[in-house]
Amino acid sequence: MLFAIYGTLQLILGVVYWIMIIHIIMSWLINFQVLNLHQPIVGQVWTGLNRLLEPIYQPIRRVMPDTHPLDLAPLVAFVALIAIRSFILPAAFGLV
Repeated sequence: MLFAIYGTLQLILGVVYWIMIIHIIMSWLINFQVLNLHQPIVGQVWTGLNRLLEPIYQPIRRVMPDTHPLDLAPLVAFVALIAIRSFILPAAFGLV
């Protein structure tokens, strides 16, 4: 039972990890004008990713100081996700 919960949490964190990777790469491509948000599919994917990840980024943005041109919330969330997935979750389930 414990391994089923651990496996499910690892799966969820793995999916969030790849969604964040896609979001970060897509933001770079949009900023360097490789992708255009006026294209329907690009705009829909971008809006969907923002809606998925905004509940994760918003609390981080409230705590962090404002670095207006540079949004560090995705970086902080990504590092926290890696820490949870690699260190905290295995320690919590006694798999260290």
